[in-house]
Amino acid sequence: MTMDIETVKERAGSREFNPTDDMPEEYRKAATRMLEFHANSEIMGAYLERPFIRKAPSIERKLAFSAKVQDEIGHGQMLYRAAESLGIKTREEMLDDLANGDGKFLNCFHYPMESYVETPMIAFFVDGAAMRRQATLKKSSWEPYAHAMDKICFEEGMHVKHGESILRELMNGSKREQEMVQEAFEEWWPRILQFFGPSDDASTHHDFAADVGLKTATNDELRNSFLNRYMEKAKNYGLEIPDEPRIRDNGDGTYEVVEDDLDWDEFFTVSKNEYEGSIQQINGRREAQEAVQWVRNMMDGQTTAGNSPKPQAAD
Repeated sequence: MTMDIETVKERAGSREFNPTDDMPEEYRKAATRMLEFHANSEIMGAYLERPFIRKAPSIERKLAFSAKVQDEIGHGQMLYRAAESLGIKTREEMLDDLANGDGKFLNCFHYPMESYVETPMIAFFVDGAAMRRQATLKKSSWEPYAHAMDKICFEEGMHVKHGESILRELMNGSKREQEMVQEAFEEWWPRILQFFGPSDDASTHHDFAADVGLKTATNDELRNSFLNRYMEKAKNYGLEIPDEPRIRDNGDGTYEVVEDDLDWDEFFTVSKNEYEGSIQQINGRREAQEAVQWVRNMMDGQTTAGNSPKPQAAD
């Protein structure tokens, strides 16, 4: 029999539920929403960094970006499969929704990234923020989600080191390089702080997700945890923290952002895929998907016919 939601709340704990459990629809929809959002974000983050496979200044950096992009695409596929196990949407439906502009994804991946000096903003700060969030998801109540995070967190840790290496190199470079990184940091800093989503009192999904064990930390808790770790890291590399948004120093080594200083109107416009940059990013994703539609058509035809691909004879 299908579990009722009160039973789910009572049992909710780390990796408590899996596809053999007959979960209530409310849980399955909430978990699908979380997983689809996460998977979409991995895919869109990969597309944001993909140009730097060619634009990076050395063969070592090109190879690192190539490996990272492959990792992120792989993360997306793992998360789509974990979402599929809930029985609400198929992987193909989720990918189509993303290409059509109906799928939601993280705010930071709606903005264009054009200069190499911007890459540490994603590869170090955003990926560092992601690690704060994803580490807590290892205790998600949906076991396939938590299991996927074991592999994803391991690889994201390497991505953060890659981004930190770029930041270190640039901040030990010329005066102009340092100035350009500072300019990029000032532009990206508010977006990075909004990475964790709206403040707790404006979050519409947290309470239920926490009650059923899908989430184990609030948006504000994660944001403060990130600040406590990365404020000092930024300063150590010579970056100056912008005056806005204001950051409160609690005097005990912890920090808080004055959330009213953040542009939440822009955030919610971005979250609805209505920002100009959102449309550009989504269009790029759709064009990439359409470019390889012939491959899917061919594979679907082979599956329908009940035939597996046959190797071609050598000439």
